[in-house]
Amino acid sequence: MRSRFSAFALGLLYYLRRSWHPSTRPAELDLDDEVVWRRLQIVDTQGGGEDADQGEVEFRASFRGADGVGLMHERSRFVRVDGLWVYVDGDQLD
Repeated sequence: MRSRFSAFALGLLYYLRRSWHPSTRPAELDLDDEVVWRRLQIVDTQGGGEDADQGEVEFRASFRGADGVGLMHERSRFVRVDGLWVYVDGDQLD
């Protein structure tokens, strides 16, 4: 989760695509250049241990954009594919 937040903050599209599960990865990914990702707070985790194949992360990510400051609150699902954690999908909270 932390690496994906950093990739969003730095605009690393190749990493975001690589860390997204093929079954849910969008055909195209376009990041808003006006959005500045400021802070990531991990709220909760379930599963995802060293020997696990799946896990969930609840997080809050603060950002600033053209319309002011905002907060993204999500519970994300991840699975391990070929030894690497990839994002599957998530539910928006709040």
